[in-house]
Amino acid sequence: MAERSIPEARTTAGTGTGKGKGTDTGAGAASGAPSAQGVSRRALLGTAGATGLVLGAAGGAVGYAAAPSGATPLTSVGATKAMFHGKHQPGITEGLQTAGHLVAFDLAAGAGRKEAAALLRRWSATAERLMAGEPLAHDDTDVARDAGPSSLTITFGFGHSFFSRTGLDEQRPVSLDPLPDFSSDHLDKSRSNGDLWVQIGADDALVAFHALRAIQKDAGSAARLRWQMNGFNRTPGATAHPMTARNLMGQIDGTRNPKPSDADFDRRIFVPASGSNDPSWMRYGSYAVVRRIRMLLDDWEKLSLHAQENVIGRRKSDGAPLSGGTEKTPMDLDKTDAKGEYVVPVNAHARITRPDQNGGAAILRRPFSFYDGVDTDGVPDAGLLFVCWQADPLRGFVPLQRKLDRGDALSKYIRHEASGLFAVPGGAAKGEYVGQRLLEG
Repeated sequence: MAERSIPEARTTAGTGTGKGKGTDTGAGAASGAPSAQGVSRRALLGTAGATGLVLGAAGGAVGYAAAPSGATPLTSVGATKAMFHGKHQPGITEGLQTAGHLVAFDLAAGAGRKEAAALLRRWSATAERLMAGEPLAHDDTDVARDAGPSSLTITFGFGHSFFSRTGLDEQRPVSLDPLPDFSSDHLDKSRSNGDLWVQIGADDALVAFHALRAIQKDAGSAARLRWQMNGFNRTPGATAHPMTARNLMGQIDGTRNPKPSDADFDRRIFVPASGSNDPSWMRYGSYAVVRRIRMLLDDWEKLSLHAQENVIGRRKSDGAPLSGGTEKTPMDLDKTDAKGEYVVPVNAHARITRPDQNGGAAILRRPFSFYDGVDTDGVPDAGLLFVCWQADPLRGFVPLQRKLDRGDALSKYIRHEASGLFAVPGGAAKGEYVGQRLLEG
């Protein structure tokens, strides 16, 4: 969780994923679409809506920015569409979505490469239809009836164990080697890893649920559910003006993140077409680290405002660094107070996680918050479904997490409870299914 990464703003009008407008501006344009009242599904899908989403990086949450002109029209939210086919899979550089599901499956006993290929073919066909706002070809449940595509994205990845299960050990990337142990880990193995991973996100909870049920039913006898986690982010149009979101600790969260406009963005986030140690089927793909990070909210909320700000290194009111300025002002790590002490404490989360303090290590964070009620002791089970993207987790997530392990002030108030690492291949070309170059190569 931290001063490190997530996609920047994206504006989509009708179709296309777009590269984004930049985290600092939160650019996005409302469509001027008619009221949702009485609008048919066909008309809704034809509305050229636009939702500006700002995704940033600090701490445990992500950022959202409404269209500059004010609240986003409902028809605009429903009409926004991401593309299934493309150079990269959807759900990586698009803006944060309101509702999300992270799901892992294990191949069933006796299922192998043939069954996995058939499953990915089914899943890809389902994803393509639903992301276009179309009902399923057969046995649609009508859960998403009356709604547009609502920025739905469905993303697929392979876990370390998938390759031995399918006889493809020689195609397993070195970058998919298991993550090292960290001192903050309290991992539940039953909710970690998995042969296959699916990320679902949408700006409408029913659209996201509809996709989840379709993916689960498509699994059929080929795969069984290993674990499922459900999350949320701020709803488009919830704020009166563009602003970065707050996480469940109440902190402005999402200030820093690599931007697609950065010259080295692709190099840091996506596997290149050539010159990489990764197998060719991973071209234009990425690696997703998934962590369920519980926030110990009862302990956190006992802290004074001053203490909370020192833990993070930023003002709670507006996200500005303790060294002064506004949210986007660069943090002055050398500034001291009258006593000669650093204004931004040496163990502040925002200081420790800055890329320039970690050899340039950077990740693209795109998480969801979660709240699963209270445990048997009455303690809130809430926090962050952390998802970060990088071309190589050994150069992205691992060095940052090791640095946090050595003295992050925030570590006292969070607990890593589940973990997974997945190889996410590049996008499927028209007529292909995701993973075809691996499974039929």
